[in-house]
Amino acid sequence: MTIAVVDYGAGNLRSVEKALLRAGGQDVVVTSDPDVVAKADRIVLPGDGAFPDCRAALAHASGVGEALDEAVRTRGKPFLGICIGMQMLADVGEEFETTEGLGWIPGRVVRIEPGDDRLKVPHMGWNTLRAHRDHKLIGGLPLGESGLHAYFLHAFHLTPDDRDDVVADAAYGGEVTALVARGNVAGVQFHPEKSQRLGIALLKNFVEWRP
Repeated sequence: MTIAVVDYGAGNLRSVEKALLRAGGQDVVVTSDPDVVAKADRIVLPGDGAFPDCRAALAHASGVGEALDEAVRTRGKPFLGICIGMQMLADVGEEFETTEGLGWIPGRVVRIEPGDDRLKVPHMGWNTLRAHRDHKLIGGLPLGESGLHAYFLHAFHLTPDDRDDVVADAAYGGEVTALVARGNVAGVQFHPEKSQRLGIALLKNFVEWRP
């Protein structure tokens, strides 16, 4: 089973690769080759920085966008977006300017508004997660106030049009979208590769996911 970690010039590629290997992934490939992406059994799209920059980098990665469409949209392969890789699933992002996303999970990427002046933006640090509904990716994970913590670093989050697309959130002066999923497409706002026990457990669930 090949897991392609998409290299388009953004993201903690080697950290994600190592975390997937720890989670039980056996054939993990960091690649910018569209053919490898198109034929992969599972795909992970990391992303760090600003939405417009990541979206432009993905658009300029020759053939990668088409390969993602082929593997994920046409062939239905399991997909996981991480941080900006998750945000790009939306229709549009509002960071700095209005930027078109992939449109795989209808919604917008908007700035976090904690509603408490003591809470800083960007949101940076460790938070527990609150489940909105059952999903394979959070199966067996201790969530809630006494659960495991995930590591966040972001100022924007995806707000889906359909609330059923939200699997889990984090509390930061209000709801911060933490995990979304629709069909074979999922995304996490936090960094599983930096989230220790929770991150490895979630990636293990992704490796075993059969949507």
